[in-house]
Amino acid sequence: MNNVLSLKRDLQDRTYRHSDYQHFRLHDPKPRDIHKATVRDRLVHHAIYRQLYWFYHQIFIPDSFSCRLGKGTHKALNRFRAFAYQVSHNHTRTIWVLKCDIRKFFASIDQRILLDLLKQRISDPDIIWLLEQIIGSFYSTQVGVGLPLGNVTSQLLVNIYLNELDQFIKRELKVKHYLRYADDFVLLSDNRSWLEKQLPMIDRFLTERLKLTLHPDKVSIKTVTAGVDFLGWVHFPDHRVLRTTTKKRMFRKLKDTNNKPEVVQSYFGLLSHGNSWKLASRVSQSLL
Repeated sequence: MNNVLSLKRDLQDRTYRHSDYQHFRLHDPKPRDIHKATVRDRLVHHAIYRQLYWFYHQIFIPDSFSCRLGKGTHKALNRFRAFAYQVSHNHTRTIWVLKCDIRKFFASIDQRILLDLLKQRISDPDIIWLLEQIIGSFYSTQVGVGLPLGNVTSQLLVNIYLNELDQFIKRELKVKHYLRYADDFVLLSDNRSWLEKQLPMIDRFLTERLKLTLHPDKVSIKTVTAGVDFLGWVHFPDHRVLRTTTKKRMFRKLKDTNNKPEVVQSYFGLLSHGNSWKLASRVSQSLL
């Protein structure tokens, strides 16, 4: 309690300063640099997150699915399938999907632009001051750039940042069938040339407005018939299957953990969201 009261005084007096982060690396499956804040700082993160989440939640578009209550990966997968039905008129037309990914997303966020976006909706100077302390507590390649993977505030702040892209695509480009999960987003249409025309406008907006760039190796336009890899699943007109790399990682994890019951059940839960009866049977057989 003494620590909490001390933190309260620092916040009231504006003498609060964010501490250094503990850095470590995860492989899930690609390497990710995680920066863990101290318990004291995490209390501040959660407090400001609780105050701001619902304020911004009502501003975000319905088809932004990352780090939002009532959303998530599975809701995004089902929304993709619903869009595919709508665009194809129940599989009577060819569906084209423009799939994009932002390069080094967290490490590339411009803190000045982010703070300007926050100031557009938050008038309380104390909240802005505290956000400046949290945002300025970290940088990636240079001072003023990047947010740490690991802060609960980062989850909200990146959605605020990319809400600008969401609004541009929905309001300016008038894209009806668009959804985003974190920095992965897709546009669906029955017209390939129309999608090709949207791509340079999206790229220009990201570069000029948000100082972000699309990952050149992760931008594609494909038909759903050929299979669209999105959020760990490959989507087809009437079914979806687990991505090959995810399958390999699943069996490797099962082997490494000696088929621990909780790990097995988690994968059964994952497989229940797609057409994976044969895979589920292989997992069951591995238990024998």
